[in-house]
Amino acid sequence: VQLQASGGGLVQAGGYLRLSCAASGRTFSSYVMGWFRQAPGKEREFVAAITWNGESTGYADSMKGRFTISRDNAKNTVYLQMNSLKPEDTAVYYCAADQTSIFRSNYFSVRTYDYWGQGTQVTVSS
Repeated sequence: VQLQASGGGLVQAGGYLRLSCAASGRTFSSYVMGWFRQAPGKEREFVAAITWNGESTGYADSMKGRFTISRDNAKNTVYLQMNSLKPEDTAVYYCAADQTSIFRSNYFSVRTYDYWGQGTQVTVSS
């Protein structure tokens, strides 16, 4: 599976962005998909994840109520809608795929995911 993230950019605080992650390969629809982010000098952290059919989602506490993960298996794409953006959301955002259909117990861990996209920069100005 190859993943290509896009949609990042520069936005003012309080604004919104929608990230997309396009996947190649017929097995995309059977994988758990996740979004992570990494700010300069910090470790990569979990943002959100979604099961193969979209019925279950998970979010980091700081993103709940502001970010929404979704997927369109017909388009082999997973999305991250980010609203009410804050300067502390500034980071490179990565999409990732786990070769399982439902959440593992550690679905929020970087080490759980098998495939990674190249990242897209999100910068939120104050």
